[in-house]
Amino acid sequence: MVGPLHASGPELAAARSFAAHADTSLTEGLDVVVVDVETTGFRPSEATIIEIGAVRLCGRQVTGEFFSLVSPGPGIAVPETITELTGITDAMVSQAPDAADALAAFLTFARGAVLVAHNAPFDMGFLTTGCRASGLAWPPTAVLDTAVLARVVLREAQVPDCKLATLAAYFGTRTAPCHRALADAQATGEVLLGLLDVVAAARRGIRPRLAPAAPAPSGPPALPAPRPLAAICA
Repeated sequence: MVGPLHASGPELAAARSFAAHADTSLTEGLDVVVVDVETTGFRPSEATIIEIGAVRLCGRQVTGEFFSLVSPGPGIAVPETITELTGITDAMVSQAPDAADALAAFLTFARGAVLVAHNAPFDMGFLTTGCRASGLAWPPTAVLDTAVLARVVLREAQVPDCKLATLAAYFGTRTAPCHRALADAQATGEVLLGLLDVVAAARRGIRPRLAPAAPAPSGPPALPAPRPLAAICA
């Protein structure tokens, strides 16, 4: 995922409302799909999706993963700057599913779930634009932006900014964001769970920590362990 964060008043209000019930929302059977996309540029009107990654959660349990490289279309090359950022090359997407097939598969995977993304306007902008161009109906669904939620529940003394890498370091996620869709979706899922824990701790009167936490030394991971890029691209 690349792109600037733009949080509107309604998005902030939605995040505040979610935070008010965040310690129970994911423990009462609500399905959540955390999604990330990689693209050929910053604007949906000028660029296209080249990778989709998603993790489905029910409570704190992972119930599925989705990953697909996406062909940008005939005659469209992956810019060198994007290859440098993501490692995705023209060769990698040359035999990938087209946008219509990849998006249709993602919609099936995400059916009935609340969508979560970090800097959601960027990812949702590309997903909805891609669906519209492919003749696919975008389902009515709630969307939560973890970047906006972090701004609501964390203080400046805790994190200097709400970038995904910063939040991943703060919460000690097992998966490091690396501008690949599945890895970034996994990291975002872990950040979401961390933010929920912050809200729950605040309700119990526990003061927030001011330094990044180390990864948990034992116990099952909340999300799958990071996998090599070769495995992700296989």
